[in-house]
Amino acid sequence: MELDRLDRDIIAALVDDARATYADIGHHVGLSASAVKRRVDRLRDTGAITGFSARVAPQALGWTTEAYVELFCQGKTKPSDIALAVAKFPEVVAAATITGEADALLHIRATDVRHVERVIERIAAEAFVVRTKSSIVLSRLVDTPPGAAVPEPRNGSRPTP
Repeated sequence: MELDRLDRDIIAALVDDARATYADIGHHVGLSASAVKRRVDRLRDTGAITGFSARVAPQALGWTTEAYVELFCQGKTKPSDIALAVAKFPEVVAAATITGEADALLHIRATDVRHVERVIERIAAEAFVVRTKSSIVLSRLVDTPPGAAVPEPRNGSRPTP
């Protein structure tokens, strides 16, 4: 799907405030409310917008500590096996396969450092995990929600989905 500047501006406005009216968004991007609604409907139909949700401060829920944990796995552990194993932990808020020495990188949120330690111990006990390497977040310097800054394609190329 190809997004034009108006689509990107509408998405950014929705990320900023998903409760904004079509009229408010239209005023911001220079369209009528009905034109914004048509575009939002099209963006939803094509899968560019996958849903609407509330962003909640993790601290409000007691999740005051976060860490990034590199997983080093045995042999040729499949990404699907890693995903299945780490999905059991509600503290794992994101997981990705990565380049470099580690096989995967986990983002963990917890109530305190001891809680992070217990989660890492449980993850490290998974049969395929050889070792872990963790880093505790001291402070967030940039925390932009996905879609807040929708990049323009470079050199006339289309963005990759």
